Amino acid sequence: MKYSLLTLLIVLLIACKPKESDQSQSPTIDSSQENTETVTNNTAKKYTLKPFAVSEPYHDAKILFKGYKNGLFDFHVQSETYKLGVQTPDAPAKMCANSDQGQHIHLIVDNAPYAAKYVADFDYDVEDGTHYILAFLSRSYHESIKTPDARIAMKAEVKDKAIVSTDMIAEPMIFYSRPKGTYVGKANTDKVMLDFYLNNVNMVDGYKVVADINGEEHIIETWEPYYIEGLPIGKNTITLTLVDNDGNTVDTPLNPVTREFELKEDPADAM
Repeated sequence: MKYSLLTLLIVLLIACKPKESDQSQSPTIDSSQENTETVTNNTAKKYTLKPFAVSEPYHDAKILFKGYKNGLFDFHVQSETYKLGVQTPDAPAKMCANSDQGQHIHLIVDNAPYAAKYVADFDYDVEDGTHYILAFLSRSYHESIKTPDARIAMKAEVKDKAIVSTDMIAEPMIFYSRPKGTYVGKANTDKVMLDFYLNNVNMVDGYKVVADINGEEHIIETWEPYYIEGLPIGKNTITLTLVDNDGNTVDTPLNPVTREFELKEDPADAM
């Protein structure tokens, strides 16, 4: 009887011991799915947008509109720190295109490229009709001063080279500023500034700007200038579109806006 009980106990112990193959089994990880997700979330782009370095703020800079008669715009600039026609002190540190004529006014009429003006009163031909007009103070390297006092935005009725009536712009709008024209040499083409101006738009409310650079889309969620890096020598095209929180194009005048500009090599860079 003693031996029978001992034999039964040994049999029970052997039966309860886990099989070695069960102890070593572990969950299978599908590495192909994990890699696919990583690649999808980190799609490489040809061009990069990097926020511009913080610029001279010019908090007291103010532009006033005096009128437009006989084809002559008349503005007045008030500031203890900002002056037209002088270099912005931090221009050398920006390492991008800079005007040797100094700080200036950017005048944009409707969808036309801006005109750079280095004095407060100047000739400019505006056709008869209704126009959206934006004038803002710019640093010497063409970055806009993004304060309410540093810009004039209006919807104007023009007749016989004179503004006969004006209204405030009620719609949310985007105006394209830079890049513009032709950039020559490595110092001007390695980093190209992207800058635009918003009116009646608060990006905190969900507005975004879609920057299509040579067919490659970049979503901008903060109103500030950016360096574009990686642009090819030759002609380039940028389209800026103001979109709402759902990604739909905002139904507003002059939206979207497209510009073509050109980068050129400087033979002196190879010497």
